[in-house]
Amino acid sequence: MQNRKHNFTIIFIANFIVAASATMIMPFLSLYINTLGNFTESYVQKWAGLIFAATFMTAFLMSPIWGRISDKYGYKPIMIINCFGVAISIFLMGYVQNVEQFFLLRLLMGIVTGFIPTSMAFISKHTPKEIAGKTLGTLQMGSVGGTLFGPVIGGAVADAVGFSYTFIFTAIAIAIAAMIIIIGVHEPKVEQRKKSAIYSRKNVIWAIFHHRLLLNVMLITTLIQIGNFSIQPLLSLYVSHLTATEEVALLAGITFSATGLGNILFARFWGKLSDRIGYEKVLTYLLIACVMFIIPQALVTALWQLMILRLLFGIVAGGLIPVTSALIRREAPIEVQGEMMGYNQSFRFLGNILGPILGGVISGMWSIPAVFYSTGLLFFSAFLIVYFIKKMPKQYVEDLLKNHV
Repeated sequence: MQNRKHNFTIIFIANFIVAASATMIMPFLSLYINTLGNFTESYVQKWAGLIFAATFMTAFLMSPIWGRISDKYGYKPIMIINCFGVAISIFLMGYVQNVEQFFLLRLLMGIVTGFIPTSMAFISKHTPKEIAGKTLGTLQMGSVGGTLFGPVIGGAVADAVGFSYTFIFTAIAIAIAAMIIIIGVHEPKVEQRKKSAIYSRKNVIWAIFHHRLLLNVMLITTLIQIGNFSIQPLLSLYVSHLTATEEVALLAGITFSATGLGNILFARFWGKLSDRIGYEKVLTYLLIACVMFIIPQALVTALWQLMILRLLFGIVAGGLIPVTSALIRREAPIEVQGEMMGYNQSFRFLGNILGPILGGVISGMWSIPAVFYSTGLLFFSAFLIVYFIKKMPKQYVEDLLKNHV
């Protein structure tokens, strides 16, 4: 019990550091590209989008692999490898000579971007099922908090010391997180299981695609991320339409942060509630509440209205990741829990990739408010999926794995 709490505290701190560090470079991504040559604005915008998405592309492919390795050799070594891998990638970004090198390093960073899902799987594995929602909700507060403050810290450091030194400081911060993991986390020795066809990669994938709840929870994870990311690149532009002030960047940052603030305030609450009354039930409540707070964002006439709705959306959306993660924790056999968490993370990264693309296409064809309507439709679709699955007979992953061999 004491060891579990100690590990949780260390992982919480490390999650905050890694999430903050990984997002520190976001505010000046396009500005840094501009320093690498004499480019047109359209060229910079194109490469900013590609470089932003590059990490998610390779992370999408690698997440299940890291999960499977974690199940076999332990989570602590993988978290350390991920931290040092990301630190080296970011350190080298400060010395690139052209845009192509920057892009390649972002791809490389994606290969080792598995720390947060691996840490969630580690905590989940060593947490009793009856408190998994509360624990994962609390853990999410660390990563969301880092994501919230990272861009602010990164922007301030870049203004003070320049882009290159910001990459160096960011790399040092992530290396410190790795050292905290090395010294502070105590993982029980992993017992090497005998090779079994039951837990082969092929059989695990087959079981996921034939288990109604698991597959649809992962699809819902993609829909959630599409919904979250589709508006992000357009938010500053939407804010500029709602205010006449010149401080658009600051106000856009505050509006963006309102969602993260809502996440932090209520993630633990939703996790705790779902432990008590049921994950599927809370998930349906949260998804329909998301619809109710997203669609009015298309109808606002003043910036303060948008800020309030973004805060309310953040409050309900903050429960989605811990609740879906706890659902997978409940359903997945302990032998392949990391791998199944990895597949779920891949579905999240897929949403991170598709979201900005969908938002750009819809806003280009119609308008920015249309993005809120389409996002609301996605969350409503997710609500219907969970609602109808609840009424269907329960399936057991272990039975599917055994019967398919």
